Amino acid sequence: MATLLHLSPVLLVISMLMLLRRPPLQAALAGAALVALLWLSKAWTVAGAAPASAALAAAQDTAVLFLSTGFVIVPGLGFVILIERMGVNQALSQWVRALGLKPADQVVFIVLGLAPLLEAMTGFGVSLIATVPLLLSLFERRAALRMALAGMAIMPWGTLGLATVIGASLAHVDAADLARVSSLTSAPVFLVLGALSLHLAGERGARAWLLLGSFGLLFVAALHGISRALGPEVAGVGAGFSVVLGMLLRALLIRGSARAAPGWPRLGWPYLALAAAIVLLKLLALATQWDQHWIVQGAQVAWKPLASPGLALMLVLGLLLTRGAGNGIALAGTLTARARRPLLTIFFFLAMSQMMAKAGFLDGLIPLLAAMAPSALAPIMAALGALAGYMTGSNVGGNALFMPAIALLPEPSRLLLAAVHNSAAGHAALGSLSIVMLVLGLARTNAQEEGELVRFGFALACLHAAAVALAAMALASAEGP
Repeated sequence: MATLLHLSPVLLVISMLMLLRRPPLQAALAGAALVALLWLSKAWTVAGAAPASAALAAAQDTAVLFLSTGFVIVPGLGFVILIERMGVNQALSQWVRALGLKPADQVVFIVLGLAPLLEAMTGFGVSLIATVPLLLSLFERRAALRMALAGMAIMPWGTLGLATVIGASLAHVDAADLARVSSLTSAPVFLVLGALSLHLAGERGARAWLLLGSFGLLFVAALHGISRALGPEVAGVGAGFSVVLGMLLRALLIRGSARAAPGWPRLGWPYLALAAAIVLLKLLALATQWDQHWIVQGAQVAWKPLASPGLALMLVLGLLLTRGAGNGIALAGTLTARARRPLLTIFFFLAMSQMMAKAGFLDGLIPLLAAMAPSALAPIMAALGALAGYMTGSNVGGNALFMPAIALLPEPSRLLLAAVHNSAAGHAALGSLSIVMLVLGLARTNAQEEGELVRFGFALACLHAAAVALAAMALASAEGP
């Protein structure tokens, strides 16, 4: 009975989102309010009355985590708004069509290359702005809508790995290690979604599967290697770019002439500038350690602003404004309107998770979880991660719900379980209702298509959880007892 009381804020959030169908902001606010009420009330029996030190620690860590999130989301949304106004993604769509790739090549290029590349650089579903019109022009409508959702769900490293960085702070593991192991727990999802997209496109021959296998391995290898070498901020960008570059080289070989291939669209320069800024700042930090000179310290988490990808986003955003891509005052108004709701939602989810962790709400779960072997616990954590990501519609919000519980588990199993949760939450969030609604809005669908795509997105979330759990069980078995 006590365990149900301790988990009642999470159950409230799930009920509001899944049963009452309330917006994530309302659910997050209600969950945070219930935690605060239980913590302050005499009904709370685990930690007693809230000591001032625990309350201060919860407030400090919530503030640090929120600052690190907002520092990426705000300039990221500003970048998104400006490239939308410039017509950058429409130019990219025309460029892909001009490549003249065969259908199987087009599927792999978009689903494993272009969509993950754009989503990893910006987040917020930006890749859909380019891929939905492109897929609709290349494939049958029903298949194209599902392929757009599958391509979106492939990349849980959106917004320059923000959710992985935040998740690592919450679980008390190294961000680069979490990204590296997450690339392995996510590997089956990449291949399954690629295979599903080929199937939807009607490409089911041996050549198509061989193409997917080779580029799928390239994607995973790039994601794993860059995560190990540079961390999560550029891993998704590098993985998507490796597939794009490999497919372009393949197109040149097929054409037999570099002159026949269309050049990168001039309007696409903001993406190139962002990629260059991210890589250069990361290399500068590795060479000089300059990012260590400014550290914002909370009670148990720390944030290095100079190592944040938000810095690269701000530099490119300033470059766009100086080159006349938009008016700063007009951008500020639009940015405030678009950023307010996601920022508030993430803030209350973070506050809820930190209060639960600092007040001991999660302590009752730890003996049960710690007694299980990692191979047995992996399916449970995959299900919790997928549920959290799907219901919050955010991989950051999903990680905020259960990652603090993972931080309390024994260290030997903590990294793998954090990766399981990170992967499951990230993939499920990118097939959630908010993303489905974005696809539906871009494609101007009818009521029947809306219902079908919502059900397809939920089925994808279940598929993600199963694939991540199987990968984690295999990794746990390989590591041994």
